[in-house]
Amino acid sequence: MNKLHKKVRLVSKNFKNNACIKHCTTNSLFVDILFEKVYTLVTITPQGVRRKVEVQEMGLNLSGMTTETRNPRTMQLDQMSPLEIVTVMNEEDARVPLAIAKCLPQIAQAVTWAAEAFEKGGRLFYMGAGTSGRLGVLDAAECPPTFGVPKEMVVGLIAGGEKAFIEAVEGAEDSRELAVEDLKAHGLTANDLVVGIAASGRTPYVLGGLDYAKSVGCHTAAIACNIGSAIGKAAELAIEVNCGPEVLTGSTRLKSGTAQKLILNMISTGSMVRTGKAYQNLMVDVQQTNEKLHTRAENIVIDATGVEWEKARAAIDAAGGSVKTAITMLLADCDAAEAARRLERARGHVREAIRLEVL
Repeated sequence: MNKLHKKVRLVSKNFKNNACIKHCTTNSLFVDILFEKVYTLVTITPQGVRRKVEVQEMGLNLSGMTTETRNPRTMQLDQMSPLEIVTVMNEEDARVPLAIAKCLPQIAQAVTWAAEAFEKGGRLFYMGAGTSGRLGVLDAAECPPTFGVPKEMVVGLIAGGEKAFIEAVEGAEDSRELAVEDLKAHGLTANDLVVGIAASGRTPYVLGGLDYAKSVGCHTAAIACNIGSAIGKAAELAIEVNCGPEVLTGSTRLKSGTAQKLILNMISTGSMVRTGKAYQNLMVDVQQTNEKLHTRAENIVIDATGVEWEKARAAIDAAGGSVKTAITMLLADCDAAEAARRLERARGHVREAIRLEVL
């Protein structure tokens, strides 16, 4: 699509007069300079029509972002052999966990907030565009089969909707209003947690979602791969990982995407464990949706209790397919009904249910 360039005037709202005026060119949505305050953007179309719109920290000058700088180790990427390419990529990927290690306290706080949201009947929302949005949707989709939770408990929202998961939806990530509409459609409440994901840290869709979530009273967190990001400033909690420049300049599906996925793994897994979805390190709420998971359920009961296969299978059947109930039955030496009562009193935590006295 051809860009329509126009003459624009940026007037800082921090000045009572027009002393701070800059001129530049822009397409119909964005200004191609970086600015830090809230401005009134006055556009003049070829027909002489003046339009005003407020813009905030949305400049498109990407040169100062770590994710957009060039990696000195791969300046000759186009001349490398296949082995050299995969070697340097592997070496660069190894830097990601080290970068994440500096953010573990912030990630742990996000885990705490997510667990608290679940305990109050709230939900975890991921919001992003492009690769960031797809990673959020992917992590959310894995929670029901892994932890036996309803799909509404962890929700992945991607700018442009489901279609955007497999193809780009032009302009979707640039709309703050779309984010608000998406959250309203899911009935966002103060009991929920909203996590905005954007490698650049400036995606308008994510910024709009975070602002709306704060107005509702939600805890908000941001995951970015640039320090001092706009979404980090907009959220209550900033998780900002500096992975260094990408192997392929600006391709944030690489190290940045890897960092985001690792962090999402921590948030979803940590919060589920905190709400009783694991006993020891076993997935006790796994859903038996295929033959592999059917066998895994049996192995989990065997590993947790030390019984033979026949007894494990019988306990699972008696528990109506619930691995968690079967384990509680065997370790507390009780029937399925009592095991279910114990688990209810223990808020789903197997270890606590085993220790409870019989009512």
